[in-house]
Amino acid sequence: MKPTLTRLITAFVSVVALLTRAGITPEQVKNLPPPASHPVNFTKEIKPIFEASCIKCHGRGRDNGDFQIDSRETLLKGGGSGPAIIVGKSAESYLIELVMGFDPDNVMPQKGTKLTREQIGLLRAWIDQGAQWDAGVTFAKVEPINLKARRPEFPPGRNQNAHPIDRFVDAYFAAHKIKLPKAVDDRAFARRVYLDVIGLLPPPEELEKFVADKSKDKRAQLVQRLLADNENYAIHWMTFWNDMLRNDYRGTGYIDGGRKQITQWLYAALEKNQPYDQFVAELIDPKPESEGFTKGIVWRGVVNASQTPQMQAAQHISQVFMGVNLKCASCHDSFINDWTLADAYGLAGIYSDGPLEMVLCDKPTGKNAPLRFIYPQLGEIDPQADKPARLKKLAQLVTQRQDGRLTRTFVNRLWQEFFGRGLVEPVDEMENPAWNVDLLDWLAEDFADHGYDAKHTIEVMLTSRAYQLPAVAATEQTEKSFVFQGPVVRRMSAEQFRDAVTAVTGIGYATPAADLPLEGGKTGAKPARGTVVSPKWIWNDADAANKAKAGTVYLRKEFTLTELPTEAAVVLRCDNTFQLQVNGQRVGEGDVHTRSYVFDIRPRLKKGQNFIAVKAVNRLPGDVDPKEGEAVPGTENPAGFIFVARLRAGTNVMDFGSDSSWTWSHESADWNKPQVSAEKWKNAAVLGDVTISPWNVRANFTQQALAKTGYGEVRAALVAADSLQTALGRPNREQVVTVRASAATTLQTLELTNGEELARILGRGAEKILAEQNGASSSDLAKELYHKALGRNPTSGELSTAREILGQPAKKAGMEDLMWALAMLPEFQLIY
Repeated sequence: MKPTLTRLITAFVSVVALLTRAGITPEQVKNLPPPASHPVNFTKEIKPIFEASCIKCHGRGRDNGDFQIDSRETLLKGGGSGPAIIVGKSAESYLIELVMGFDPDNVMPQKGTKLTREQIGLLRAWIDQGAQWDAGVTFAKVEPINLKARRPEFPPGRNQNAHPIDRFVDAYFAAHKIKLPKAVDDRAFARRVYLDVIGLLPPPEELEKFVADKSKDKRAQLVQRLLADNENYAIHWMTFWNDMLRNDYRGTGYIDGGRKQITQWLYAALEKNQPYDQFVAELIDPKPESEGFTKGIVWRGVVNASQTPQMQAAQHISQVFMGVNLKCASCHDSFINDWTLADAYGLAGIYSDGPLEMVLCDKPTGKNAPLRFIYPQLGEIDPQADKPARLKKLAQLVTQRQDGRLTRTFVNRLWQEFFGRGLVEPVDEMENPAWNVDLLDWLAEDFADHGYDAKHTIEVMLTSRAYQLPAVAATEQTEKSFVFQGPVVRRMSAEQFRDAVTAVTGIGYATPAADLPLEGGKTGAKPARGTVVSPKWIWNDADAANKAKAGTVYLRKEFTLTELPTEAAVVLRCDNTFQLQVNGQRVGEGDVHTRSYVFDIRPRLKKGQNFIAVKAVNRLPGDVDPKEGEAVPGTENPAGFIFVARLRAGTNVMDFGSDSSWTWSHESADWNKPQVSAEKWKNAAVLGDVTISPWNVRANFTQQALAKTGYGEVRAALVAADSLQTALGRPNREQVVTVRASAATTLQTLELTNGEELARILGRGAEKILAEQNGASSSDLAKELYHKALGRNPTSGELSTAREILGQPAKKAGMEDLMWALAMLPEFQLIY
């Protein structure tokens, strides 16, 4: 291969510099500080100078100017300008010339504090005395920590049957003379674990049932039950992974095709609890469904070389899966760690379709870095292999059992999520030591031993006594001074806060921002939590979706309620018009067949036998109503009716939808009476599922309709960020975010006190609650809100204040004020 012009120029400049450097002049020699007069100790006196002033550019694998100080041999060898020192002749050594700064344009160190005359005197004496180098001292790239898998022994202790985590923590507490605190009570534990596993507040009924349970293992059972809630688990952990994988529903790159969602793939992986090694492999060596992560963002306009898609892939794989910061090394050899430009480009090149030239601070170098993973100790990648083969090999290297960094990084992230602070801090700097090395290593090995099962490791952490300790206030301790005493008090995430507000107000989001995987490999909007029915389009004629006679069809459904529901909403569509009655009482009507109608039927229901009656009309051409009871021939056009009833009483779900169990008749005499002549009524014909033509309704039409009237159950993690979530710290996901900022901001204060979005939610929630609890006393309303928001009864003082705020009877403004006051409490906003 012919050398490029850049290489030729670089070589020429080096030769010229070597030939033209004349050394120190006699006048300059006179200005040198004299050598130190005592025998110089390399380790105590010279090593600190090198570490403070030279190693950032010329050690730890760096070779700026082709010069390294990894060892005595590389120091004597020098760089592009010749030998750095001449043993026994400090006045003639180039190193002394450079640190003296005789040439203002070529003084070392280039950045930072210059050497003092005393330090230069020490260097001179060391060179004159033979430049001795103590055995074992090296400035070469150090062996990375937390990389090789290691299985520690359990610490000795009296209770060998204790929880594995607690055996390590007990020994740690004993070493630090910390008295073991008493575990939190059941209410605090339940709230903590609900929010940590599925991101939701515990429903009052479920919380009271848990508190009343006398089982010794009820906490472990609760953790297992929540982990088995695959849908809510997946939705909650979408937030965790969306932040890290830069996956969102709108924003930079989505408009012009320069970015790709992985929402469906991610949700499916979380819902089925895909083993983590497979999860990572499918992100590094992606399928079409998961390629959005390594594809990155194709930024519009001028960007520097450190932001190319290939470099983004290198940065993000290293950060997310290995706890390595390559961002600085993507532009130049890093000044904050030991990673070099060649390390970053070696990994980025694996994703490149052709040779990838290294660019130093936006200046092409004319060099290509050898293709390699950042930890070549784990294996090599054939640079001659094609891109698919390289990606496959990279995925194998990262996910192999010998890679202890992959497992340590992940369990450390989980620990940070649940305990508020990682075993290693910061969590993206896994070159730092853990505050309990054995605990970190045991968790990593146990994770791998159990097939990289994230839920297993979550269960292990959440069933430990360490997790159940009282929460402690966050402190400004450094890594060296930190002492673990229990979980740190944490703020709810933006998504958790918004879902908690939904639990209190009943006002959720309308529709998800992206379709999610459904059964059978299809995609669509997931049904609202707890929905158990799949309604059908029905009519009296099985061919009605194609053509049905104009006329009136009466439809009925009888059903039994063992208890009165506390929530009873129905959603329906009819082509063309309808009138709805429940138990013989008129509820509502509609004449727009493209609209979903929602009605609250709770006031019309009773315990025992109930019936729904519908007068459905297929109109004549021109939207003309046919005569009552008339079925007009020769006027065929599509007709259909679809219906969902969402009936709930606590955890009791009594939903039903339109199907073949409904009956129909053309007779109008008794269509809305409790009793009908059975011989005149026949079973309805099923036309098809929700999405059939000609209506082409989305599978989540029920969810959309309910949400718009205050019955929305779409979780905050599944929608694009609004002003409330943005203020509460949800990132735009244009950068990898592994830990959100914990400190409250002025923007959050303003949004929570004066924000339009929260005010709108509270206003709608007040209307909804007052409508549902018509006639309830202010005391009962206050108690219900306290249970939903805080999981407890109000104190006598709180109840008195709440009654005063609500008024008697309760007013909408008072209801809004009380819900706002509860949402502002630290007891509500914090995970304690």
